[in-house]
Amino acid sequence: MKHNVLAIVLAGGRGARLDPLTRDRAKPAVPFGGAYRIVDFTLSNCYNSGLRKILLLTQYKAMSLDRHILIGWSRYLCREMGEYVDVVPPQQYIAESWYLGTADAVYQNLFAVEDEKPEHVIILGGDHIYKMNYDKMLKFHIDNNAAATVAAIPISLPEASGRFGVMEVDSNNRILGFEEKPEFPKSIPYQNDRCLGSMGIYIFNTKTLCCKLCEDAVDSESKHDFGTNIIPSLIDSHPVFAFPFMDENRKTEAYWRDVGTLDSFYEANMDLVSVDPHLNIYDEAWPIYTFHPNLPPAKFVFASELRTGQALDSIVCPGSIVSGGLVSRSILGYRCRVNSFSHVESSILFDNVQVARGAKIQNAIIDKDVTIPENEAIGYDHDRDRNRGFTVTENGITVVAKQVGPKHFV
Repeated sequence: MKHNVLAIVLAGGRGARLDPLTRDRAKPAVPFGGAYRIVDFTLSNCYNSGLRKILLLTQYKAMSLDRHILIGWSRYLCREMGEYVDVVPPQQYIAESWYLGTADAVYQNLFAVEDEKPEHVIILGGDHIYKMNYDKMLKFHIDNNAAATVAAIPISLPEASGRFGVMEVDSNNRILGFEEKPEFPKSIPYQNDRCLGSMGIYIFNTKTLCCKLCEDAVDSESKHDFGTNIIPSLIDSHPVFAFPFMDENRKTEAYWRDVGTLDSFYEANMDLVSVDPHLNIYDEAWPIYTFHPNLPPAKFVFASELRTGQALDSIVCPGSIVSGGLVSRSILGYRCRVNSFSHVESSILFDNVQVARGAKIQNAIIDKDVTIPENEAIGYDHDRDRNRGFTVTENGITVVAKQVGPKHFV
């Protein structure tokens, strides 16, 4: 365990582009892959990297996330041994406002950093899907005597435009320039179609971080953001380096996903049910930890010519029953029920979704506690879906919000 490192996970974003999945929960608390929450990937990276002192900063709609951390993560860490994941809501110790930006979120909690007295602080987002050994990045940071280090990954120019911080580096990976979400990103030399994007992962020497955050806090022109203000302000006066992303996923291509839109979220989930998914969640060398409720195994019933309960190319979580229905290329969360003659195809069902007899669902995301009535169809007629108050994405994915019942289908 790295006793001199404090990890701070920023988990307070609204996640507006994931609405309606984020109407009642923070983006890091959104379920992913049936059994997980998005934040589990960052926290598992910390745990697997030996970083066991973690502050998780929340802000909006934090109850679901707070509960998940309390019941799911407290058992993995031993407080008596100095290990913890502490959920920290806005304290207003320093200012009466909510967090004004990522840097301001850390600034308003500097008292917690000073209490821990770490040599280094690693700043992480709680809303990306990837596997990474942060200890390797820390070693790179120390070996280069860096004041700050930014994790970097090559990104296509169209994908980076207006969405990612973009860096220019020299042959030693020292950062020479940094632009936050430029409309026209500068490409990597000899790779005109790609740029070097920031992953939103930063390591700072604690003294440098504290001094720079205090300076930024009194700057009325600042947006109080790490990518927009803190990193660019350090480049000319301090050694700031880019750390090339080293993927622990052990696939041909590096895996890092920003599941910030409904379509990207859907695609990342659908990857998991493919024959050879890009993200390996079955790798025992780099496990993904989470809370697993005490539920019976999934069950598939009726092996008859008239109706057969089966799931093909799918993930089905414990407590779920496929009773005479067909599930194909789909993900079923905990305690789902798919009844006779119903069909769920290329869809994501969160916990406790009930699909009644004869119902059909395709290309859809169904939030938790939703009941689909008998012979109902979702995802087949987008105009009808919209008229019933459902969200239909640009790529044609129908999204049904939490706790929708039979009365919503009249």
